[in-house]
Amino acid sequence: MRQHIGGNSPWEARAGYARAVRVGGRVVVAGTTATGPDGQLVGGADPYRQALQALDNIADALAAAGATLGDVVRTRIYVTRRADADPVLRAHRERLGGARPAATLVVVAGLIDPHMLVEIEAEAIVAAPDAGPAP
Repeated sequence: MRQHIGGNSPWEARAGYARAVRVGGRVVVAGTTATGPDGQLVGGADPYRQALQALDNIADALAAAGATLGDVVRTRIYVTRRADADPVLRAHRERLGGARPAATLVVVAGLIDPHMLVEIEAEAIVAAPDAGPAP
């Protein structure tokens, strides 16, 4: 069974994608930026605040799929400026430090909106209720 979860980005309808997709116990969250509930960018020129908002958006998508940030096993982080790596990684650690997912950070030339400084992807694994602990 495939479950699609929508988010608050105007790009989802425009590009024809879902914020997240759950298939079985796997939840994949698309590249997520600091888009607020009103569709506007949150955090201004502050990469830390943008990262927190992006991670909050990821948490919302995960919740809609029956998962939490604690279930995240992989993240990919894209920043547009090398200097923003430390504050973005601080936000990542604060929101996901307990899960300690495998993570990658890449510096890119730019994102779809030039005011966006960070975009984050996440993958989570949710154990079936009767599956017991992972080996």
